[in-house]
Amino acid sequence: MKSILIASDHGGFNLKEDLKSYLSQKKIRVKDLGTYSLESCDYPEFAYSLAKLISDKKYKQGILICKSGIGNSIVANRLPGVRAALCYNVQAAELSRLHNDSNILVLGSSFVAPKKAKEILDIWMKTEFEGGRHKRRLNKIKEIEKNIRSRK
Repeated sequence: MKSILIASDHGGFNLKEDLKSYLSQKKIRVKDLGTYSLESCDYPEFAYSLAKLISDKKYKQGILICKSGIGNSIVANRLPGVRAALCYNVQAAELSRLHNDSNILVLGSSFVAPKKAKEILDIWMKTEFEGGRHKRRLNKIKEIEKNIRSRK
């Protein structure tokens, strides 16, 4: 059974709960990393905990949700090996997988209604990385990450 991580702050909580149910109906195991209520909280904690599991290769894919998606993207993409893609439409989601092999889908609940979020999620999950010239580009990103780590 395929499994995926999911996390949100309070601004993405309702959409997260909706997507969890949707994924469960599709027989996809969902590991929810929080938040677990509408109570105000800080998105960096949730974005980091999910991105860390992806970076450590404990999970292959995850979904992050907040109001805009921007903060989650910023946090997640700080970790090596993470390619978090903020997607507001199906085309961006498809390209993020085809060309960038994104491993975290980031959604902004203020910009994506639940129906559209499900369409975005479906295409994101079914699209495979194209490889070819895009693999060369991902290798360059890995080199940049390696150079950054070696400067510390």
